[in-house]
Amino acid sequence: QMHLAESGGGLVQSGGSLRLSCAASGFTLNMYAVKWFRQAPGKEREWVARISKDGEPEYAPSVKDRFTISRDNSENTVSLQMNSLKPEDTAVYYCVAYTFYGLRWGQGTQVTVSE
Repeated sequence: QMHLAESGGGLVQSGGSLRLSCAASGFTLNMYAVKWFRQAPGKEREWVARISKDGEPEYAPSVKDRFTISRDNSENTVSLQMNSLKPEDTAVYYCVAYTFYGLRWGQGTQVTVSE
């Protein structure tokens, strides 16, 4: 069974950093593109970052130069390093893999950035 699980969320002060991890089980994550999305209360889900199966990153303008997406193929994970966090980054963060069998979403991890 194909499964994704996010971890690494938490509470951090403005200007701080967090590293989110998206771990796959039941399939090989580096065969597929992976995206991170986030959703804040009362707002639409927003795309944050993408990494191609070749490792090419892409970022939403709101996080470019602050967030870094990367793969660790030995761990079968994709990470999102988030620096210089702002209160507006507060949201539930989800990873999704674009597999041959359809999208596979994780359950999400909460990131809260205080003033």
